[in-house]
Amino acid sequence: MQVLTKRYPKNCLLTVMDRYLAVVRNMEQVVMIPSLLRDMQPSTHGYQAQTGASDLYSYFTMLKAIRMDVEHGLLPRQEWQAKLAGGKADGAETEAGEMEEAEEERVLGHLDLEAQFHLHFASLHHILTHLTLKAEEVTRRYQEKMGQAM
Repeated sequence: MQVLTKRYPKNCLLTVMDRYLAVVRNMEQVVMIPSLLRDMQPSTHGYQAQTGASDLYSYFTMLKAIRMDVEHGLLPRQEWQAKLAGGKADGAETEAGEMEEAEEERVLGHLDLEAQFHLHFASLHHILTHLTLKAEEVTRRYQEKMGQAM
């Protein structure tokens, strides 16, 4: 696994992001044959998989895609919406989405910016930590499978 060269406080968002990036890069280096992850179910530890990923291969591809977004930034909003809709959004869906966004912005406008920042910061911190654990699980399970195959 790659060693972090920068030192930030333990709960700093940059530390969490760096750790996620390092763990996913390690996962990509270890998993030489991603197709072996197909049909391998993620361990749920008493709860259902929340991302809808059906197997570890789905997690592998999702984690790689998120790493690209973290490293290179997000797509512009219009491209992101088109990607989500698959380029097939019709007028009614677009209008409903815009009305929903306007309502969300109105509600968020009532919250102060500091509260919004803390909410999103905590959420991002939690999500990156969870994704890091998933990347470690994919790597560990792949190594276990390869150890059994040898």
